[in-house]
Amino acid sequence: MTCCSGQPSESHDLNRKVNRDDKRLLNCSAVDVNQLWPLKYEWAWEHYINGCANNWMPSEVSMQRDVELWKSSQLSAGERLLIMRNLGFFSTGESLVGNNIVLAIFRHITNPEARQYLLRQAFEEAVHTHTFHYICESLGLDGREVFNMYREVDAIAGKDAFVMSLTRQILAPDFSTATLEGIQDFIRNLVGFYVIMEGIFFYSGFVMILSLHRRNLMTGIGEQFQYILRDETIHLNFGIDLINTIKEENSTVWTASLQDQLTAMVRDAVEYEIRYAQDCLPTGVLGLNAGLFRDYVQYIADRRMQRIGLPKAYNSQNPFPWMSETIDLTKEKNFFETRVTEYQTGGTLAW
Repeated sequence: MTCCSGQPSESHDLNRKVNRDDKRLLNCSAVDVNQLWPLKYEWAWEHYINGCANNWMPSEVSMQRDVELWKSSQLSAGERLLIMRNLGFFSTGESLVGNNIVLAIFRHITNPEARQYLLRQAFEEAVHTHTFHYICESLGLDGREVFNMYREVDAIAGKDAFVMSLTRQILAPDFSTATLEGIQDFIRNLVGFYVIMEGIFFYSGFVMILSLHRRNLMTGIGEQFQYILRDETIHLNFGIDLINTIKEENSTVWTASLQDQLTAMVRDAVEYEIRYAQDCLPTGVLGLNAGLFRDYVQYIADRRMQRIGLPKAYNSQNPFPWMSETIDLTKEKNFFETRVTEYQTGGTLAW
């Protein structure tokens, strides 16, 4: 039998009763990491089930109307820039999140139901990256231009470099969560990828693309972004539960210094995102402008910080209340009746 630290356990009794209280998120040394039952963290399993219920593939979404519109002269230069910038950021942003899950987070989580969700999330990140390949292929875009924007567009490169810097330390061969400092570094990584990357950086892009969708423009891309938004909402909720539970189980790590560092990280991220909005909307389009996104990014940053126990920093108002309605859509058809947005499994399979 192998214990959660990866070392052989003292007990070789395969019938030994598993105590759910031993199944800690970090540094478990009492229970086999593969022992799913009994569940300790019902929230982790619930997020896994919710993720499965939103199962989808990009190739199921028709891009015909998008192709016709993209080839026409109906889209303005500003609308085309907005679309290209968002494809450029999301195309590699999703893969960065997937890499962090597989190479960094999964390695240090020692609870099986949390690992079960991480496996599901890693698959979803692969689907999201597939989505942007599918969009580029459908529209006849230069995929090299889109997928290389994280190197060549400063507003995108800055955001990606910011979150990647939070992974380097925990990827070190000698990194461990056995110390207070190690757990604090791990929490910084989780905040960087769940709260900032998925909870802040992705959301302004959702607003931009779904604003087009609400006006019956690029509805195929918009529908795929709706699915991605649902996935990311579950990712965010899982990440927040993960952070808060690690805090509860390791109460000494949540120091005033760490809280100040995390607040400073979020503030830096907000400025990166405002610069990104300015790059996507240099002159404004569809009633959107960089000023509105300043308010929106500050508004969602406050919400994310409150959920992990940090005080609000901005007190800005939400200029896009319709986004909440979009997140809450379940069985309704989407804005322009292109297809039912709740995925149906099982009966639709053809072998």
